[in-house]
Amino acid sequence: MEDEKDRFGEKIRLLERAREDIYFAAKDRELIEKLKARLKKVERSGKENQRLICPKCQGALESYSFMEFFLDRCSSCGGLWLDQGELQAILREAARSPLASLIDQFIGRDKTARREENGERQEKV
Repeated sequence: MEDEKDRFGEKIRLLERAREDIYFAAKDRELIEKLKARLKKVERSGKENQRLICPKCQGALESYSFMEFFLDRCSSCGGLWLDQGELQAILREAARSPLASLIDQFIGRDKTARREENGERQEKV
């Protein structure tokens, strides 16, 4: 009888380990997808042969990073151009309370993870 309990307990521990492995494998896949999307965005903004043109004055758009968002700014007229959803994400990030930011720092969550949890995407696919 004692041996039966131990085998059942061992099965439970193995099941818990398997569930942990599945959970962390899914988290790793999510992180890899996020990094791939970010890399595509950086590569796209870094290509000189694909010069973006300002819709207002036909000047050249320069890409830069602001609060971990990639924005496009016109070198001629100074216009700022955002991709879909970036303004809402920037406003949401700026409106976060200092306490929430402190808690996120304490538990080790980064800004991109919070944006992904809110269902936002940084890049149109």
